[in-house]
Amino acid sequence: MNHFLDIHGTDPAALRQMIEAAGTMKRARGGRPKGAADDSQPLEGRMVALIFEKPSTRTRVSFDVGTRQMGGQTMVLSGSDLQLGHGETIADTARVLSRYVDLIMIRTFDETVLAEMAEYASVPVINGLTDRTHPCQIMADVMTYEEHRGPIAGRKVVWAGDGNNVCASFLHAAGQFGFDFTFAGPPQLDPDAEAVGFARKAGSRVAIERDARAAVQGADLVVTDTWVSMHDSQSSKERRHNMLRPYQVNAALMAEAKPDALFMHCLPAHREEEVTSEVMDGPHSVIWDEAENRLHAQKAIMRWCLGL
Repeated sequence: MNHFLDIHGTDPAALRQMIEAAGTMKRARGGRPKGAADDSQPLEGRMVALIFEKPSTRTRVSFDVGTRQMGGQTMVLSGSDLQLGHGETIADTARVLSRYVDLIMIRTFDETVLAEMAEYASVPVINGLTDRTHPCQIMADVMTYEEHRGPIAGRKVVWAGDGNNVCASFLHAAGQFGFDFTFAGPPQLDPDAEAVGFARKAGSRVAIERDARAAVQGADLVVTDTWVSMHDSQSSKERRHNMLRPYQVNAALMAEAKPDALFMHCLPAHREEEVTSEVMDGPHSVIWDEAENRLHAQKAIMRWCLGL
C-alpha cells in the first residue's frame, strides 16, 4: 500500500513512474470525448472516498472524473458530513472508512489531519491539499512543462508572489526532479524554510530574490498563485495587495524571462491582480493544459497508490 502524502516523501523513481504513466494515459485517450471511459478499467469495482474540508473545483472534478474514467466510483464527503476531529476522532474515521472504500483522497486545512488519516487508514490516502502542501498540483505542473519543453531537470523555475503551500510543493519537486528554483516575493511571505532546505540538500540551487525582474532573468518557467484566500479578512487582503503588487506577472515581467519561457497558475486566478489577462491568455501561458493535466496526473497517482 502506498500513500501519496507529499512529493518529498515519495521516492523519485516512483514520481517519475507516475509522470510517465500520466502521459501514456493521456495519449491513449486520443480525441475521445472528455467524459468517456478509458479502454483500461483498472479501478473497476473500486470505491474512492473524496473528502473536502476545503471547497474545490479542479480537485473535486478531476478526481471524480478520473476515477469514473478508470471504471471506479466515488463518494464525495464534506467536512460537515464527517465532522472530522469534532466528534469521532480522525483515527476512528480512518478505520471506519477503510472498511468501506479502497482509496481516500482528503483536502483539508491542517496537515496533522492528513497524517493521522494516513496513519490509521488501512487503504491508501492521497493529499488533495493542506495548508502546507499541494503535491497533486505540482505533479500536473511537472507533466505540463515536460509536454511542452522536455525534461524539467536543470531548468530554472521562478515563483512570483506568496511562498504558500503550492510553492512549498514546488520546492519539494525541485529536489526530487532536479530543477533550480527562485522565489521572488516579500520577506514576510517567504517560502517554508524546511522545503527550501530539502531542495538545497537534494542539490537544487534555490535563490531568494526581492527584485522580480532580476529573479526571472533566464527563467524557463514562471509561476504564480492568488494573493489572497477566501478566508482572509479585508484588512489582510489590503496588506497582501500592497506587499505583492511589485510581483505581479505581467507582459513586462515575462519579457525578462527566456523567449520560450512558460507561464503557469494553479487557478483560480484573480485577473489583473497576481497576473494580467494579457499573460494568462498570451503565448507563454499553458494554464489550460496545466488544469487538464490534474486529471491525468491524479489518475496515475491513484493507480500507483493501488499498485495497478
